[in-house]
Amino acid sequence: MKKISLTGLQPTGIITLGNYIGSIGQMVEYQEKYDSYIFIADMHAITINQDPKILKENIKSLIALYLACGIDPEKNTIYIQSENPYVANISWLLECNTYYGELSRMTQFKDKSLKNKNFTSGLLTYPVLMAADILSMNADYVPVGLDQKQHVELARDIAERFNKKYKKIFVVPEPILKDSGTKITDLQDPTKKMSKSSENQKGVIKLLEDLNIIRKKIMSATTDSEMRIVYDMENKPGISNLINIYSSLTKKSIKEIEEEFKDSNYGNFKSKVADVVVDTISKIQERYYEILNNEEYLNKILDEGKKKNIEVSKKIYEEMIECIGLGR
Repeated sequence: MKKISLTGLQPTGIITLGNYIGSIGQMVEYQEKYDSYIFIADMHAITINQDPKILKENIKSLIALYLACGIDPEKNTIYIQSENPYVANISWLLECNTYYGELSRMTQFKDKSLKNKNFTSGLLTYPVLMAADILSMNADYVPVGLDQKQHVELARDIAERFNKKYKKIFVVPEPILKDSGTKITDLQDPTKKMSKSSENQKGVIKLLEDLNIIRKKIMSATTDSEMRIVYDMENKPGISNLINIYSSLTKKSIKEIEEEFKDSNYGNFKSKVADVVVDTISKIQERYYEILNNEEYLNKILDEGKKKNIEVSKKIYEEMIECIGLGR
């Protein structure tokens, strides 16, 4: 039997080419290796104010985009967090077994609460909701970035505490630190990662933006004056970043690329990179709009995911209230 992995995605922001090559690529690998659960963390998203109309649109849009990028609904259980009433109930039971000091020491809470003094209690307690997401699905592994590792460690502590205090109900999860893999950097400032929050959006390629704009961004990418297409991230970060993009999308090695373009200038190389990126993203966009406009297909995936999600978490919840002594 395959081990269970669980990944939560917040329906906010925009997916970039860097996200596609990095994190989505790893999710495609995980679906082959694990019994993979992927959920839209819409309840996590409301720890900060959200426009309800935009939030609802973003939920289905994000699912459609991940499916278009290669997430296989036959190999993943996909569901929306808020459609399962047991998760919030489990979260409350876990909150009553979590200490304020643990939550106030969370790095993300400290950072975000300093930036906004008028924060809600949800910002403090959302790591417990994250623990409920994980523990309610018996997840063995949770793929996370370094910034989220602390939250999985808290989930482990809560699970061990509950198991010891009452009875062994929970699987104690382990974090899988996302492999750094190929890091795609900003096209205008290749010393920084490509980020959707970058001040200069000319350096960021978004998967749903106009293909002509994408091509222009690549053609105007920062390089250097040497006019040699060789990989040297320290001295030639701009051209090296373009090599990484080309390598990731064509599956060619860096040596093969250096040989292929040894007699080319930067303009010709950028044009070839742009061709590959535009071709890749155009196919993603085409598939995305097909899925987004197929309400029946999307609802079938989400209905099946919801049913499976509720079946597992209902059993966990009933075990919890029984051993705690709640209800009749």
